[in-house]
Amino acid sequence: KEQQEAIEHIDEVQNEIDRLNEQASEEILKVEQKYNKLRQPFFQKRSELIAKIPNFWVTTFVNHPQVSALLGEEDEEALHYLTRVEVTEFEDIKSGYRIDFYFDENPYFENKVLSKEFHLNESGDPSSKSTEIKWKSGKDLTKRSSQTQNKASRKRQHEEPESFFTWFTDHSDAGADELGEVIKDDIWPNPLQYYLVMNLDMDDEEGEGEEDDDDDEEEEGLEDIDEEGDEDEGEEDEDDDEGEEGEEDEGEDD
Repeated sequence: KEQQEAIEHIDEVQNEIDRLNEQASEEILKVEQKYNKLRQPFFQKRSELIAKIPNFWVTTFVNHPQVSALLGEEDEEALHYLTRVEVTEFEDIKSGYRIDFYFDENPYFENKVLSKEFHLNESGDPSSKSTEIKWKSGKDLTKRSSQTQNKASRKRQHEEPESFFTWFTDHSDAGADELGEVIKDDIWPNPLQYYLVMNLDMDDEEGEGEEDDDDDEEEEGLEDIDEEGDEDEGEEDEDDDEGEEGEEDEGEDD
């Protein structure tokens, strides 16, 4: 009987905890919506500054380990025409987001903007939709890479998209779209850290080289000191020998 009463009381307390968790979620969402609006002017300013740096976005994607795994040589060539990326969370945040890719005139497709949207409906079921890519004649990278991939190995047909651009047409698992999540949650908050990866690596290598030079100089300095020390010891030994010979001569004179 006591255990049953305790279980009922635990259930009541648990209901209170759940109620507070729901309340917290609502308040956290309001805070996120507030700061999402406050961040927008800074995102806009950042986009304006990024536009001054050639190949910023293709470099960022190539330097990102997960995204670079999806990039073939021709994908990279096409992404050299990518001038701007924007991630927009829907106003209520929880119902989804959109990623827009802005391109200059290029030899691959007619679109100026390629977009992919992710939605959660009221029942929580995920879905996605995207811009239809209007490929120029003979330039469809998804077909070309798919044919190449099939020739190389037919076993990997259902593993990774054969091309970065295949991602736009893949709506099979909108609830677990890794590339979309990576762009929204990892790259978009701070793309600069990935753009600078190559430069930082080069700086580190140069720094290590300088340190090695310093070490070599220090070792040479120590060798010089050792050699001088050896010479000094040799001179001292000679002086001692001369001193001993002098004492012997004095002894013989006596």
